[in-house]
Amino acid sequence: MLSTVQAKLLIVDDLPENLLALEALIKREDRQVFKALSADEALSLLLEHEFAMAILDVQMPGMNGFELAELMRGTEKTKNIPIVFVSAAGRELNYAFKGYESGAVDFLHKPLDIHAVKSKVNVFVDLYRQSKAVKQQVEALERSRREQELLLARLQATQAELEQAVRMRDDFMSIVAHEVRTPLNGLILETQLRKMHLARDNAAAFTLDKMHAMVDRDERQIQSLIRLIEDMLDVSRIRTGKLSIRPARIDLAQLVSNLVENFSPQVAAADSSMQLHSEGPVEGHWDEFRIEQVVTNLLTNALRYGAKSPIEVRVYAEHGEARIEVRDRGIGISEENQKRIFQQFERVSASQVAAGLGLGLFISEQIVAAHGGTIEVESQIGEGALFRVCLPLGIAT
Repeated sequence: MLSTVQAKLLIVDDLPENLLALEALIKREDRQVFKALSADEALSLLLEHEFAMAILDVQMPGMNGFELAELMRGTEKTKNIPIVFVSAAGRELNYAFKGYESGAVDFLHKPLDIHAVKSKVNVFVDLYRQSKAVKQQVEALERSRREQELLLARLQATQAELEQAVRMRDDFMSIVAHEVRTPLNGLILETQLRKMHLARDNAAAFTLDKMHAMVDRDERQIQSLIRLIEDMLDVSRIRTGKLSIRPARIDLAQLVSNLVENFSPQVAAADSSMQLHSEGPVEGHWDEFRIEQVVTNLLTNALRYGAKSPIEVRVYAEHGEARIEVRDRGIGISEENQKRIFQQFERVSASQVAAGLGLGLFISEQIVAAHGGTIEVESQIGEGALFRVCLPLGIAT
């Protein structure tokens, strides 16, 4: 669990009383606080430990906080540690802007707001733990891959089976990149947007409410990464009938609306448009994350293969079913390939719409089937494609 990861925090101030006060404010049983009275002491600790974040006083004798931050950003081991500056100097000195230029993620003025300090520390500790969890998942995946390679080496007696296993392994690794790319692109886009605001000294973009929204978006993307890594193992779970479904009561129309809104940057980047048609709430018992997985896959495919044409999304209830439709006006899918695109690790030729979708549609169909529903496609070459997801409105079992 994330809460079992011990987080180390570094606080640097030349006044011992300030260190003690800040330590008392942020210390908890699951955290270890290291104190430094100077930048030199801080550097020694940074080389010895892995920190979740660093809180640096700006005005210190010798090397000041800005100079220490620049050294941290120039060192491989410490360049990714979130830095928060604190200062008793007046706002007129424009220290905050200089702090952001030095690589800080936040700037606090003394006297410190106790609630703000605790909240920010909690956020960065949570992000640190989530990144550690992602790293552990990736390491576990890599160990699993090496074990599979050793196993394949022992199966050389059956050449046909070996070739099939190698092909599936290669497909698996390419699919990992395909599935993880979407949340990573979201994080990259958010980072670029914030850098643009910082470069323009747009302080209005970093109000407390907006910072909370930014953190919420980042946390959602990181959680998506964690779940996506786990979902790479769903292929084997599907084959053994052990796909995890956790239904709860949700409004499907609201879920799809949120996803369409979140896709705004991708839609703009694709020089396309996306319109949602919904007549009102469509409520039922479904696994929210799994249904998000399905809709996200369909929206991504529509953008990728829609040839910049408008995309129409519809959510409605009919004949005891909740239905989601995603229609594009792109290159379309041949009748032959319509029979293949939902198969595991299947790909059509690179010139066709289904290229590269060996896992996304396969898992989507299995998720929908696990809810007792169906997913279908209607398409003709050159006339786009319509994907329809049908889910029973009764409680999933």
